[in-house]
Amino acid sequence: MAASNLEEVLQQSGNTVEMLRNSQLGAYVYPVVGSEFSNWRSEQAAWRDSAVLFDQSHHMVNIFAKGPDAVRLMSELSINSFSNFPINRAKQMVPCSYDGHVIGDGILFHLGEEEVVFVGRNPTANWIQFNAETGGYDVEIIYDNRSPSIPDGKAVSRTEYRFQIQGPNAWDVIEKLHGGTLERLKFFHMSSMNIGGKEVRTLRHGMAGAPGLEIWGPYEDKDFIRDTILKEGAEFGIIPVGSRAYPSNTLESGWIPSPLPAVYTGEKMKPYREWLGADSYEAVGSIGGSYVSDNIEDYYVTPYALGYGPFIKFDHDFIGREALEAMNPETERKKVTLAWNPEDVAKIFASMVHPEGPHYKYFDLPLANYASSNYDKVSADGHDVGFSMFTGYSYNEKTCLSLATVDPDVQEGHEVIVTWGEPDGGTSKKTVEPHEQLQVRAIVSPVPYSTTAREEYAEGWRTGKA
Repeated sequence: MAASNLEEVLQQSGNTVEMLRNSQLGAYVYPVVGSEFSNWRSEQAAWRDSAVLFDQSHHMVNIFAKGPDAVRLMSELSINSFSNFPINRAKQMVPCSYDGHVIGDGILFHLGEEEVVFVGRNPTANWIQFNAETGGYDVEIIYDNRSPSIPDGKAVSRTEYRFQIQGPNAWDVIEKLHGGTLERLKFFHMSSMNIGGKEVRTLRHGMAGAPGLEIWGPYEDKDFIRDTILKEGAEFGIIPVGSRAYPSNTLESGWIPSPLPAVYTGEKMKPYREWLGADSYEAVGSIGGSYVSDNIEDYYVTPYALGYGPFIKFDHDFIGREALEAMNPETERKKVTLAWNPEDVAKIFASMVHPEGPHYKYFDLPLANYASSNYDKVSADGHDVGFSMFTGYSYNEKTCLSLATVDPDVQEGHEVIVTWGEPDGGTSKKTVEPHEQLQVRAIVSPVPYSTTAREEYAEGWRTGKA
């Protein structure tokens, strides 16, 4: 009998880890937006040297929540404090399981009285919808799902477009579009501006380090807004960034986008697993990489492991609070950047043109991930010390980088080993070809790796300032 929900899928699989490691879903897709508008190297360089337009209209879910309990719902699901969350403010929302492990994260916008919207990936959006429906909240939810990974020629539409104007010349572009001086809001504060005679909502952001804005509005205005930004910003060197380069930005800025959602175990989480469909992200998502454990909980991460320790505030009741209160932050894993040894990386690429030699797992450029959630084993002195979770190449740094979570005694400047490739020739995922593993040396480095982002980004987890 076919499974009808995630809980039944897990029971029928017999082994959650093996199910997810051999899922046929493949890597996370950034849909609809063109792969490259110039080339991914120039597009990466532009967010460092001039200005870029990121199109974020399609790869994230929008959860619109309205009603007297809209903010209370989000507060009771989040490690974040809501003591200072007025209208026209945003925050990076991080929900956890009852055991204090991360389900996902995303940006929560306080749009108006009794009105918020969450923008992020499916795991957090699903968790919000479940609790809204079952938790007795007075709230109305609209689930605007991300665009299909393979539209197959069909028309795609969303409720809103969402762009970012980023880079060192971003503010010149923004003020030209607005037609005059525009207040440089504090980080994650919201306002509005003028573009081509249309008023658009704005969020002060800075994915590339320098001050920039995220903007959004009705989807039917998307093409007009995009064309106007590119036309008016041309003198400042603005270029559009395609879906190939876009996700690699986080290698420099330091956000780990897709940890495995901690929902597969725990009696308190069972009602949620029974609510999730057999075709949900959680049921079909994939795990890739060299780290293998029979216990799915070994893939869970705490907020501390992802650099979200400063977000945890025990000034409100929220799911996972008791578990987090029992943790010692000093003993939890921490987030770092790993700078891969160029000689070892060269071996990966050289294996493609040596028919008689070992064949290593293909390293795609600029992003090398090949599963929904990526877990490559990190070791030091023969002992496992963590895992690498997001891997690719930065043309700006001329370095292969990965974002990892490691034991607290692993220090910057230390050399560690990342095992690249899956054991036993690889799993049956569609994104995995037969290959051998390679031990890649890497230097433990700061987060963010980009000096500009690290020194000039707003206070928060990127800078280490609460």
